[in-house]
Amino acid sequence: MNYLLFIICAYLLGSIPSGLIVGKIGYKMDIREHGSGNLGGTNAFRVLGKKAGMIVTIADIGKGTLATLLPVIFQQPELNLLVIGIFAVIGHMYPIFANFRGGKAVATSGGLILGVSPLLFLIIFLSFFIVLYITKYVSLSSMVTGIVAFITSIIMNEIGLLILTGLLTIFIFYRHRANIKRILNKTEPKVKWL
Repeated sequence: MNYLLFIICAYLLGSIPSGLIVGKIGYKMDIREHGSGNLGGTNAFRVLGKKAGMIVTIADIGKGTLATLLPVIFQQPELNLLVIGIFAVIGHMYPIFANFRGGKAVATSGGLILGVSPLLFLIIFLSFFIVLYITKYVSLSSMVTGIVAFITSIIMNEIGLLILTGLLTIFIFYRHRANIKRILNKTEPKVKWL
């Protein structure tokens, strides 16, 4: 029963559409109708600018971390943080509060990882920005970071993190199918703020 309750709460937290809220309140705009049509931080940067993009990204990381740590906050040590946190990621990708049209789960996945392994989070945070600085492709940076997270989990020899990062990397690659085609066709937009 506890698992079901916490899974539902994590999904609902993940479903909070940060990009939609920031766009509607701060800019009177639905970002799903502009740019890539995505609710994530990348589209918020592209459509609303650097300040809004940072707010959305931090909010998406935060909801992933908060959802993951719900069992700690409510003193339920028997619950697996990874199991709970993954439902925040699913909520972000398919949010009930935004007609199941969400983001690509990169920031929320990062928030989940922050909740269970701050060291791994630091490694993927650095790898993301190094790749982004070199290539200027957010999508490519996200996918490379997924691979780095998976390889790092192997080195850390933590089976839970290994399974988690494997699943998240699959999610991220699946959600970036169109981006991969655009990168290969050299039509993927590059960031202009870095």
